[in-house]
Amino acid sequence: MLVLVAPGQGAQTPGFLTPWLDLPGVEDRLREWSAAIDLDLVHYGTKADADEIRDTSVAQPLLVASALVSAGQLFASSDDFARLVGAAAGHSVGELAAAALTGVLSERAAMELVRKRGLAMAEAAAITETGMSALLGGEPDVVLPHLEKLGLTPANVNGAGQIVAAGTAAQLAALNEDKPEGTRKVVPLKVAGAFHTHHMAPAVSVLEAAVGELEAADPHTRYVSNKDGQVVASGHEVVRRLVGQVANPVRWDLCMETFKELGVTAIIEVAPGGTLVGLAKRALPGVKTLALKTPDNLDAARELIAEHADAAGSTAE
Repeated sequence: MLVLVAPGQGAQTPGFLTPWLDLPGVEDRLREWSAAIDLDLVHYGTKADADEIRDTSVAQPLLVASALVSAGQLFASSDDFARLVGAAAGHSVGELAAAALTGVLSERAAMELVRKRGLAMAEAAAITETGMSALLGGEPDVVLPHLEKLGLTPANVNGAGQIVAAGTAAQLAALNEDKPEGTRKVVPLKVAGAFHTHHMAPAVSVLEAAVGELEAADPHTRYVSNKDGQVVASGHEVVRRLVGQVANPVRWDLCMETFKELGVTAIIEVAPGGTLVGLAKRALPGVKTLALKTPDNLDAARELIAEHADAAGSTAE
């Protein structure tokens, strides 16, 4: 069974959209979305430097746009997606891409919502100097109490020996000096705030208002939620979770457990892929993985789809 996943913030790199613009129709789609959300996706995806695309209000729409245009090269229609993909999920902001790909939201609605999400989270992050750091190695029963002692939140529990801590700059500095036993490394992330923590509460209120009149359909393909790794069959519930998840931890470890229970045999991570297949390689041994980094990976992705697509396993439940 094939699972499609979309990466979260921090996966972006300068110029990462450049090769995709050579494909027919991609630049037109990006310019259409750019006009709709008042953000030049083509410029930021091709010309902007690392600091510019680190900005939350820029990074989030860029990542969702990249996920949608790269997935669009693999699946000609929503019917194709539903027929070939057994389940879909996104990490953090990648959940909005997954919502569009599974038919919960239109692509334009997803882009408009992610623009509001990015702006609201950037505004919330500006209140206090905060950030996130990944802890590599260490056992959860040791790491989690240590983070609590330092006043940090386990914002992403990613599985495969990775937990992301979030909090104030001072708390993260203390973590760097006082790592939990068994932790090999603490790596600051390319994000501009303590996402998925109480620091994002103001953004939740903004998004609650933004989704009031949003039209949401039930997913045509299994949608696996960051909240608890569960398959969500109601479009209304997917949107409700998208709002709350801004201030709640990402449980990617539970998402991967669900992929395993569903019988996953292959995972494709849409552009800019790499992070999530890296976690899958460690947590789901034996599952074939492919990161869609550039159009050069499309042929290999199509081969993987042909080998692992299972129509019987692609019904949303």
